[in-house]
Amino acid sequence: MVALPTSPTAATLSLARALIDASHNPMLLLDGALRVIGVSRAFQASFNVTPETAMGLTLSELGEGEWNIPQLGLLLENALLGGQEIGDYETDLARADLPTRRLIISVQRLVHGESSEPSETLILLVVDDRTDSRRVEDANAALLIEQDHLLRERAVLLQEMQHRIANSLQIIASILMLKAKTVTSAESKQHLRDAHDRVLSIATVQQHLQEHPGDVEAGPYLLKLCRSLAASMIGDERGVTLTVRADLAIITSHDAVSLGLVVTELVINALKHAFPDHREGAIVVDYALKPPGWTLSVSDDGVGRPPAAAVKAGLGTSVVEALGQQLGATVVISDAGPGARISLINKAGPGRLASPNPVATVSP
Repeated sequence: MVALPTSPTAATLSLARALIDASHNPMLLLDGALRVIGVSRAFQASFNVTPETAMGLTLSELGEGEWNIPQLGLLLENALLGGQEIGDYETDLARADLPTRRLIISVQRLVHGESSEPSETLILLVVDDRTDSRRVEDANAALLIEQDHLLRERAVLLQEMQHRIANSLQIIASILMLKAKTVTSAESKQHLRDAHDRVLSIATVQQHLQEHPGDVEAGPYLLKLCRSLAASMIGDERGVTLTVRADLAIITSHDAVSLGLVVTELVINALKHAFPDHREGAIVVDYALKPPGWTLSVSDDGVGRPPAAAVKAGLGTSVVEALGQQLGATVVISDAGPGARISLINKAGPGRLASPNPVATVSP
């Protein structure tokens, strides 16, 4: 509440009108009978009102009746009687021939001298036009809703696509296995079985990524993958265990695909070559964060590597090296004493802290 120095004389009213004209906000000045006695230039320009058509009218009579808002009338009455301040009032101003305006209206009581009589009071009504800002906010909200809808739709489509890819790969793997049973050449049969194992490994990786199209935790992901490998390739008749160790790490789904293919290739290779004649043993898959990078290794305690002269680079070696390049990692082959260890070492790559690291044996 602002106190004016004298009773509402012509000089006082003239000063009040001059002050509201100087404001950039639309304003109305009302007397103790809540009739308009002053209209700012900003109000005239914003709401197509002139002093000649507004003077002496109540707010509800202003314009074509668009200002006849019951809540606003109560706000004016409250201010006139010196009631507790209610605060700003937000409303829509609707007029048939004009777009709807979103307004925030504040009302201030001006008292002349020491008197608190309504007849000695002026009411200042200030309008803040938020039409454009509300329009932008509504448009942004609509865009966010649409974006959320599109993201959900994209996630569903991506999951469906991954599901179909995994199914198709399993069908291809089955066809390769059937073909392997029909050929007579031992070499051709082995090539078809190798192709079956690789296609099946890709299908397994794809299947485990269906539930996590974004970033995934390295430990649970590798654990599920190795459980599938153990179930399909080790079985109960072989005395080989498969263990997974992983640091607290999160990796992107793109890197998870490459890491999963490396793990399946190396596990398959160990099962084929490290334990001949039904030999028992253990395979360990280890993913370790070693800032600023990481190390993935697959080691076994089998018969070890053959002499260097007898080693012939095969498709598996080429696959691992190609995937290592994609991950920005170097492939290192070493003795595990006993057995062998193949590692991918990245000195500045994916992997960041996540939840507690799982250490689990996934086969008997």
